[in-house]
Amino acid sequence: MKAYVFPGQGAQFTGMGKDLYENSPLAKELFEKANEILGFRITDIMFEGTAEELKETKVTQPAVFLHSVILAKTLEDFKPEMVAGHSLGEFSALVANGALSFEDGLKLVSQRALAMQKACEIKPSTMAAVLGLADNIVEEVCASIDGVVVAANYNCPGQLVISGETSAVEKACEAMKEAGAKRALLLPVGGAFHSPMMEPAREELAAAIEATTFSTPTCPVYQNVTASAVSSPEEIKKNLIIQLTAPVKWTQSVQQMIADGATLFTEVGPGKVLAGLIGKIDKEAATANA
Repeated sequence: MKAYVFPGQGAQFTGMGKDLYENSPLAKELFEKANEILGFRITDIMFEGTAEELKETKVTQPAVFLHSVILAKTLEDFKPEMVAGHSLGEFSALVANGALSFEDGLKLVSQRALAMQKACEIKPSTMAAVLGLADNIVEEVCASIDGVVVAANYNCPGQLVISGETSAVEKACEAMKEAGAKRALLLPVGGAFHSPMMEPAREELAAAIEATTFSTPTCPVYQNVTASAVSSPEEIKKNLIIQLTAPVKWTQSVQQMIADGATLFTEVGPGKVLAGLIGKIDKEAATANA
């Protein structure tokens, strides 16, 4: 079975999507429509902007979404039998499988980015990558720290991201090293995504999601929150709302997709981050880039 996967924040690079814009009339039309919807020329930042400009959450999220979705729409043989997206990538996956329209998907991603940026400014918070520890050890260490720190991204075995208050994450990093982690290093991110620190953003996004029309998708989406196949529009909405404060179960999602018959994972979007993670989750898994 053909599985298509969509990356999240962090996959961006200057020049992303420029070749699509220049070589496909459909891509050009969609990029220009996006500029109108967003109220600024995101294409200028994507094609010519600095790494710093691209790193701003309010730019990064729509940029990665647009690259993935427009690339999917220009693929000749795009017939997914299952889809999944990492964090922000879940919105790209939902447009790709027909659960959301291009316009509604972009509006939600833009609102999500602005809400997350606002939440980041309330209290100092951050994320850190922990390498070389079992999931349960990471969870136990987080639980032992005073303050808010939780496992946020289950990326692949031995690679987890933790998230929370800056002081608690820093303490957790030291404790992870004492527990045997190969590395525990702070990430250059604006805040504590997929943690309780995102509660204000979750509340703001919930209202926008509830007001948006979702359709029955053409194929199941394996959502971050459940790591299982979902096709009900109501369930998809509910999981999308929870996603901001809940962990991204990427390892579990990929394992479930393989158990359900996925034979080829094609990454749609900038970079090859997910293909790399999938190879670490299951060495036998076949991966490709769109």
